[in-house]
Amino acid sequence: MTTIGIIGAGHIGSQIARKAVELGYDVVISNSRGPETLSGLVAELGPNAQAATAAEAAAAGDYAVVTVPLRNYRDIPVAPLAGKIVVDTNNYYWERDGRIPALDSGEATTSGLLQEHLPESKVAKGFNHIMASEITTDGTPAGTPNRRALATASDYPEAAELVTRLYDEFGFDTVNIGLLSESWRVERDRPAYVIRQDEAELKENLANATRTI
Repeated sequence: MTTIGIIGAGHIGSQIARKAVELGYDVVISNSRGPETLSGLVAELGPNAQAATAAEAAAAGDYAVVTVPLRNYRDIPVAPLAGKIVVDTNNYYWERDGRIPALDSGEATTSGLLQEHLPESKVAKGFNHIMASEITTDGTPAGTPNRRALATASDYPEAAELVTRLYDEFGFDTVNIGLLSESWRVERDRPAYVIRQDEAELKENLANATRTI
């Protein structure tokens, strides 16, 4: 049984946990306030879920999903994630996170910052440009006409492949943008951000994105 370590139990993290448990995964989920504050969510999720600290969730997962406010990305535990694939849902909201000059100038990407923080992990972009509520409602079987598509990017092919498999299980097609250096194409305020689009539409929106806003 595959275990997913989820670091962050907000809107996106909790929805990924719900769908993952529905699909038969084991989930170990954490937040910044402590495992005891997740008792309600874990009770809802059932016996295949447990609450833990961030370090425990990172260690328990065969791979991890990081879904915390970008301003907190340096708090993600490094050692327990060494050698593991990390799916990053981060978005840059300067109103919340404070200004990050390297993002404002187009010199960095949100997932690239996490990859720098986790040098021994394999970071892949995922689930960042879909409304949290739609993670559990918009998926459809493979081959469905106009099936919704989501994007990923990674410097490691195996990490992008894992996200592709996970997307398909969740009910979405995948467009692989390429390296993390190109992942800005699906960041906030670009054409592909939080709209429903099929594979062809997503590719077009990614192509039409501008580096800075």
